[in-house]
Amino acid sequence: MKKSLGAKTLVYPTPVLVICTYDNEGKPNAMTAAWGGICCSSPPCVAISLRKATYTHGNLMAKKAFTINIPSESYVREADYFGIVSGKNEDKFAKTGLTPVKSDIVDAPYIGEFPVNLECKIIHVIELGLHTQFIGEVMDAKIDDTIQEKGNQPMIEQIKPLIFALDSRNYYGIGKQIASGFSIGNEIGG
Repeated sequence: MKKSLGAKTLVYPTPVLVICTYDNEGKPNAMTAAWGGICCSSPPCVAISLRKATYTHGNLMAKKAFTINIPSESYVREADYFGIVSGKNEDKFAKTGLTPVKSDIVDAPYIGEFPVNLECKIIHVIELGLHTQFIGEVMDAKIDDTIQEKGNQPMIEQIKPLIFALDSRNYYGIGKQIASGFSIGNEIGG
């Protein structure tokens, strides 16, 4: 038997994405967001959704560019800080000691210490209600040179990305591998 909870965004888990932008004066800013993910493979695109009230929202509208930065478990404190303090009043990079690096391609910084960085140009802006969705075409993906690749993809065990649980408002790491994708499902039909 199932119990109805009403209309809710129950997608578990959500990624911990740190969105970086420049403001109109060129000051770098970082904001943690959990409302985002992959939305297209060709061209490679990601989507993030932010409330209009955020400082980052204005930066996105003005610059038409952003980076998505994937923090590892060792940067959970900084990721949380980026999500609870407004860049309008704080220099988040100065407070955390992290390094904003000028993107090679788009008008946005990325975080030098985070293992994965995606440089994105905004190709669509969709008003959804409380949130605005920004679709960014990934112009370049960067990974630390210490992270090994498998099939031209960085290995998740070395990145150690964070995930966020909406119910408890807690951060988690990635657990153990339980199966190989695109293989075990064949057992059902076979």
